[in-house]
Amino acid sequence: MTAGLAGSSVIVAGGGAIGAGMSNGRAAALTYARKGARVLVADLDEASAAETRDLVRAEGGVCQIFVGDLSEAADAEAMVAHCLHTLDGRIDVLHNNIGIIRPGGPVELDEADWDRVVTVNLKTLYLTARYVLPVMERQRSGVITNIGSLAGLRFTGLPMIAYSTTKGAIPAFTRSVALQYAAAGIRANCIHPGVIDTPLQTSTDQAYGVVFGGADADTLRARREAAIPLGRFGSPFDIANAAAFLASEEARYITGTELVVDGGLIQKTG
Repeated sequence: MTAGLAGSSVIVAGGGAIGAGMSNGRAAALTYARKGARVLVADLDEASAAETRDLVRAEGGVCQIFVGDLSEAADAEAMVAHCLHTLDGRIDVLHNNIGIIRPGGPVELDEADWDRVVTVNLKTLYLTARYVLPVMERQRSGVITNIGSLAGLRFTGLPMIAYSTTKGAIPAFTRSVALQYAAAGIRANCIHPGVIDTPLQTSTDQAYGVVFGGADADTLRARREAAIPLGRFGSPFDIANAAAFLASEEARYITGTELVVDGGLIQKTG
């Protein structure tokens, strides 16, 4: 068991999945629970959140769910209240995993899609922090881990201007929180996943296929894996294990930093 997580209370915002399989958020919830934490899974999709909860409970973990739109202040505030009520009055970790993709550059992307991506990817970050930080201040401790993306640091081959822009803003948001609240014993860091084998990744395969000459799914995957120095897509648990480390006592002197988990891909695209 990783030191510092046993008995802690963790919110995983975006702990469901947009399709069948293991998402980054679902893997995070499972990993925190396996390391002894009590977990609240928050998601807009009740059935998907419940599926994550059931997976955690099947392994003997403690998990509750909250269903709501965390881009709405009332829902974000209610989520925090629900967590305090169901997980013994503490919030030790906030894991922000919410994010959506709409392909397209400035000309192709519809204005409504731009607004939706900005709202979902950034306003949820702001609102969850807004209501969690006072709790952590009272505790004089807490960890916030925000999930960014390699796409926020480098162009990855697929035009997705809204997603890339919002993910590029996450390090600045995280640094601001880390430095403002360091004296209160609160740490904040962000993780930048590379190509991770999740339902969200699958949902962009068709768009990537067009970019790479209309390749079929197997050819597209092989070409993309060949570009990664470690030769494979990452697992959602690669991201989850990094997050568990950042939340633990082993990382108690780490704040305001960015951790890239991408199989070395960023070193080829810089």
